[in-house]
Amino acid sequence: MPTVKIVFWEDDGFWIGYLQEFPDYWTQGDTLEDLESHLRALYKDLTSGELRGIRRVADIAVA
Repeated sequence: MPTVKIVFWEDDGFWIGYLQEFPDYWTQGDTLEDLESHLRALYKDLTSGELRGIRRVADIAVA
C-alpha cells in the first residue's frame, strides 16, 4: 500500500491536518483515526483527475 506524508495537530479537541503534497486542502476529525480517514478520502478526491485546478507541491531536480 502506498503511503503519503501528512501534517497534523490537535486544536481545541479536534485533529486538523493536510496532505503534505496538497497543503492548500485541510480537513479535520474528532480523533486521529477519524482525521486519517478524512485524509485518505481527500487524497482520493485530489488524485482522481475529476477536480480541476488542484495545487500541489513536488520536488524537481536542478543542475
